[in-house]
Amino acid sequence: MRSPVKSSAPHPPSGDSSLAQEPDPAQLDNIKSQLDLVLLALEALTGIGSEAMLQAAADLHLESMVADRVTLWRLRQSNPLRKSQGGRKKLDVEEARSLVLISCHLAKQHQELIRRAVALLEQLTEQNREPHRAALLGDYLDTFSNTYEERMEDADNLPSEALTNLALKLLIDLLFYSAPNGHRRFWLTLIDRAH
Repeated sequence: MRSPVKSSAPHPPSGDSSLAQEPDPAQLDNIKSQLDLVLLALEALTGIGSEAMLQAAADLHLESMVADRVTLWRLRQSNPLRKSQGGRKKLDVEEARSLVLISCHLAKQHQELIRRAVALLEQLTEQNREPHRAALLGDYLDTFSNTYEERMEDADNLPSEALTNLALKLLIDLLFYSAPNGHRRFWLTLIDRAH
């Protein structure tokens, strides 16, 4: 797997033309789930919480979309996979774009940790060893699984191997989203997976 080159180019504003492709309403439902899962993976790996996400929104001048903890909670609760959806059921395109930019901004801030985790995963895979063998990956997988089980409706029906595979796939995705133009790749992936 090729690692993206590190760059200090700033993230573009939410009006970036590369985020112009519009999803239809059915796609938007799948996009809500994917956005929340990527943020969950970031939380599990880095230990960040809502404060870091709100700070990222401020850094990117997206306070109008993600003004406070309650707004952020409601946006994430729009994920149809979530237990007790007490938040809004709808997520509009601009809110989705904002969460893409926030996710990629945070991934970029933690790019070194993400790279280290992916490198460990590659190393263990080559050695035919379980990812749990490395402390960093073990902690990430445990935190991801516990948080997923706590928050998601389908957790009881998902075998632990499937949950581990989801966590590892999201980890690799984070590496790509932390790269320059990661926001563009993430948006196009969301639209593609939503079909």
